[in-house]
Amino acid sequence: MAKTFIPWFLGLFFLLANIVPHLADNATLPTIFILGDSTADVGTNSFIPETESEARANFSHNGVDYPNGIPTGRFSNGFNSADHIAKLLGFKRSPPPYLFLLNQTSGHHKLLHRGVNFASGGSGLLDTTGSNLSIVTLSDQIGQFTALRNNLTEVIGQESTETTLSKALFFISVGSNDIFDYFNTRSTVPIEKFIDSLMSAYTTHIEALYNLGARKFGIISVASVGCCPANRLVPKNLRDKDGCFEAMNNVALAFQSALNTLLYNISSQLSEMKYSLGNAYNMTIDVIHNFPDSKFDNVDTACCGTGTLNAEGPCNKTAALCPDRRKYLFWDYFHPTQKAACLAAKTLFYGPPTYVSPINFSQLVNEN
Repeated sequence: MAKTFIPWFLGLFFLLANIVPHLADNATLPTIFILGDSTADVGTNSFIPETESEARANFSHNGVDYPNGIPTGRFSNGFNSADHIAKLLGFKRSPPPYLFLLNQTSGHHKLLHRGVNFASGGSGLLDTTGSNLSIVTLSDQIGQFTALRNNLTEVIGQESTETTLSKALFFISVGSNDIFDYFNTRSTVPIEKFIDSLMSAYTTHIEALYNLGARKFGIISVASVGCCPANRLVPKNLRDKDGCFEAMNNVALAFQSALNTLLYNISSQLSEMKYSLGNAYNMTIDVIHNFPDSKFDNVDTACCGTGTLNAEGPCNKTAALCPDRRKYLFWDYFHPTQKAACLAAKTLFYGPPTYVSPINFSQLVNEN
């Protein structure tokens, strides 16, 4: 298996790094809707005064490599995965947050020129996840989309709305926070039952979006979250050979397997549904195992933070900041750097079934 993997791996990182064309060149840009957690949040939580600081990123050093060095609310030194996905579709960055657009004077129907980002840092598949942080749960994100859809229907009619949404792309990145909460609360729920509860919630969310008109889903699974710098701080006897929190990674693997089965089954029931599932676990763990080939010098320490592995404290203006963010896989104790997010987006769009199946994101875009 390794012999067939490595040549493609090198091809991805060296050949596609700077020459991948935008899918939308000479074509009409698609409408995109983005839902999920902090991996895709482009400032949602900045518009919620009650949100705890740990669920916001609208302060430095965040955004140090964003245009003009602005901390936009992205949990990144620059652009995040939502931005890079949008860029590969031909946009300059992710669509703006729904809560930002609510303050604009234009009607909801005008927002569909690009789309809307509903993602909120701290959210999960379960409504209880992040409930203490005053964030927008995934259920509430879908509620916001419902309001947007209803407004659009009033403006352009039911048929035109259905046509517009059937061609739109719905990207969802969620699940990590549910797993974090499972371990942080030392839940006694058996892992199998916990995963079943997550899949039940995912089914409800996908069916809700489908019933609202969504047809094309780009789903991003949970990465090897046990390898995040913060989760590497567990006692040594709980770490694997890579220094990662083994039990947490095992749950992430179980999540990926269950989600793969769920999407296969639900797509056979929802006749017009098309989907692409990104295996973020394989994508991340393969970079960690082969980090010299992907041009990362450091895959275990946060670029911005405090203490051991820069993972004992949050990234803020008083935290230590690495001088070259391009050498780091992790920006802070949980989130990837701009470079890592870009690499992930390109893999989602152009990668083989090892990383994204049954089709990749570029193929999903072209599905009719």
